[in-house]
Amino acid sequence: MADRIEISRGVVHPWHHDSFGHMNVRHYAPFFDDASYHLWTIIGLPYSAMLEKFGVHCVTASAKTNFIRELKGGDLVRIDGAVTRIGSKSCTLLFRMIHADTGELHATYETVEVVFDPETRGSAPMPDEVRAALEAHLVRDG
Repeated sequence: MADRIEISRGVVHPWHHDSFGHMNVRHYAPFFDDASYHLWTIIGLPYSAMLEKFGVHCVTASAKTNFIRELKGGDLVRIDGAVTRIGSKSCTLLFRMIHADTGELHATYETVEVVFDPETRGSAPMPDEVRAALEAHLVRDG
């Protein structure tokens, strides 16, 4: 079974705050969305290479964020990720936002990524090499 991959790190800035004094829900999305782009490159499947080699790339079909513990200005976060499911045309990725100093879990982000053919503007079968790269990073316990 594969280990989770550290993907990125960030800082919560005061401009991320809302009127309650913690990071607003809308600011979690850029941290997680950036991590989802980086995951593909880290596992050896950058979008540009997938397009060039297979004529496809992946798009997010659904995303679900769970907010667990608030973050405040100055908090340092790291995001890790893993593949939790692989289907015939899609996969599920699970990201975790963890406080870099304390190790506490602050949020999770689960996405369903669909193999997408930009010519047909629809889903496509997952190429075998894409499947193999994803399987190497499959974590069954989420």
